[in-house]
Amino acid sequence: MTTPALVLHLLGILLLPFLAPGLINRIKAWWGGRRGAPLLQPLFDARRLIGKQSVYSQTTTAVFRLGPPVVVATSLAAALLAPMTPGTGVLSFSNDVVFFAYTLGLGRLFLTLAALDTGSAFEGMGAAREATFSVFAEPALFLVLGTLALFGGQAAFADLMGPHGWQTVPVKLLCAAVLLLLLLIEAARIPVDDPTTHLELTMIHEVMILDHSGPDLAMLQYAAGLKMTIYMGLLAALLNPVLLADQPWWSAVVSTTLIGGAILAVGLIESLLARLRMRLIPQFALAASAFGVVALLIAVTQSQQG
Repeated sequence: MTTPALVLHLLGILLLPFLAPGLINRIKAWWGGRRGAPLLQPLFDARRLIGKQSVYSQTTTAVFRLGPPVVVATSLAAALLAPMTPGTGVLSFSNDVVFFAYTLGLGRLFLTLAALDTGSAFEGMGAAREATFSVFAEPALFLVLGTLALFGGQAAFADLMGPHGWQTVPVKLLCAAVLLLLLLIEAARIPVDDPTTHLELTMIHEVMILDHSGPDLAMLQYAAGLKMTIYMGLLAALLNPVLLADQPWWSAVVSTTLIGGAILAVGLIESLLARLRMRLIPQFALAASAFGVVALLIAVTQSQQG
């Protein structure tokens, strides 16, 4: 992995989980005619939470305490695998896309178990929603990975992302649409979920972490921002037309610009759209799978003709 890509990747893992939510909030504030919170407010919140002490209910077990570190560890592992520039991530090996998908799934499992371990009806409701919606979202991710594997020839991110010829542009645009929808679902953003809401009956991710506090809550907030960073990086790597091996610095600049565009897109979506009704969220997730199926059919047709 070249130096520009490595620097971009590590800086993205460290800074974007705090910077991206801050930028999105500023975009929403600007659109609403408000000044808004400081750009680094998520970082200030994390620092404040780290300085506090976590409080644990007597009804919880070791599963509850194990949840946040496992969620952060799996998110970091996935972030090291997922590329932000065409080429490869920090870690790369054959069939790493499967490991990537199930690493995220392991984090979701422990987050769900930690929510259920509280014995709270509200957190159990959020855990049930998280598990249900992930059933619809995960097939869309595998459809994208399978579609891109037809062009790369292998199930590794190093071969999936990057330029593959102009004939693949329609397929890549459809895959980009799927990744954008998955970003909104996995990161619990509007129109799927509202990270600023305080009404438990309509919450998904936020209601699952109501009992977490102090450093545990900081870890979960960082993991949520990191998951959003992962999908933004995948979007940038997918749409970046400059191959990393040919022009590393220029490829890093283009990916940075595309990540900024993804942040702007999420900010505009949250400024212009309202939260979906709960019964419509499965349909929203199924739309991602539908785009993935169309992309796969086009890719199969192109491969047969080629």
